[in-house]
Amino acid sequence: MAIRVALIGTGNCGSLALRQLIEDDRFDLTNVWVSTEAKVGKDAGELARLDTVTGVTATGDLDAIIASKPDCAVYCAMGDVRPREALADVRGLLEAGINVVGSSPGFLSYPWGVIGDHTIEKVENAARQGNASLFITGVDPGFVTDLLPLALASTCQSISQIRTMEIADYATYDGATVMFDVMGFGNAIGDLPFLYQPGMLSAAWGVGIRQLAAGLGLAVDEIRDSVEQEPAPEDFDVAVGTIKKGTVAAVRFLIEGLVGGEPVIVVEHITRLRGDLRPDWAQPAQEGGSYRVEITGEPSYVMDICPTSRNGDHNYAAILAAAGRIVNAIPDVMKAAPGIRTTLDLPLGTGKGTYRPA
Repeated sequence: MAIRVALIGTGNCGSLALRQLIEDDRFDLTNVWVSTEAKVGKDAGELARLDTVTGVTATGDLDAIIASKPDCAVYCAMGDVRPREALADVRGLLEAGINVVGSSPGFLSYPWGVIGDHTIEKVENAARQGNASLFITGVDPGFVTDLLPLALASTCQSISQIRTMEIADYATYDGATVMFDVMGFGNAIGDLPFLYQPGMLSAAWGVGIRQLAAGLGLAVDEIRDSVEQEPAPEDFDVAVGTIKKGTVAAVRFLIEGLVGGEPVIVVEHITRLRGDLRPDWAQPAQEGGSYRVEITGEPSYVMDICPTSRNGDHNYAAILAAAGRIVNAIPDVMKAAPGIRTTLDLPLGTGKGTYRPA
């Protein structure tokens, strides 16, 4: 019997998750929630950019979705700039007995040591009340910072450092909130958005560092972060607008998990809006962007992950990977014990059910 699933949030990730929920026979799409009035009443097929009429129309009423009691909700509503609201939504779903998988709020992917114990316990209580499970994941933080490095680490005899990297050109990324409000592109140099305020990077990527440390059996003593900004040499256009000369056009930030004073787990992001900016920073393994896992140990590894798609560029492919990871986790999350579940708890995903003839 197909799993009854509701989709919450039809932005970049949610719309791609929605496409799979419509096309994958393992799932029966029951509802779609949208945050903008203009999308209310639209068919799910249109919101997923498919030439399909599903008969499922979008609503802005989350309570109505909860009342319909789907087996699982795919939660992809924006959490970066509305963490309290996203947290409240997730708790409400869990309390109603609805399992949740999704991309936000990101701090719930591995919250221990990242957010307060009281907040964690409230989520756990909601899950116990509804006998439901929660799994939040993505790309980075996500499978690039937990699943893939842990798979490689399982073959090592010794490890002194694990570094994960995103190296990407975001010029084609069309999420204005992420580009301007979260990452601060187009800002004056030194004008730091909330993501780069003290401790915010450590909180946002601390989930990945602490989960990886837990997998390695390590206790992280401290997490520290740093950021560099590079100005645009001239005015130029990107998908979300114009970047003015002298404003932020490239960013490099580091989050380091220290063990005994040494940076043992490192997350590095290099994000450009033009490929010619800061050539001294690390370069992607394919045009546009890639991810990288580096393990220093015996043996050592460098693994480049180059997502591609027939339907879009590297940015589209990376978001598609996040959506696939989320949706494909649904059957395992449905079987999991109630509470916050992580990559360390769930069985190895194998892509079961995803085969399609070419």
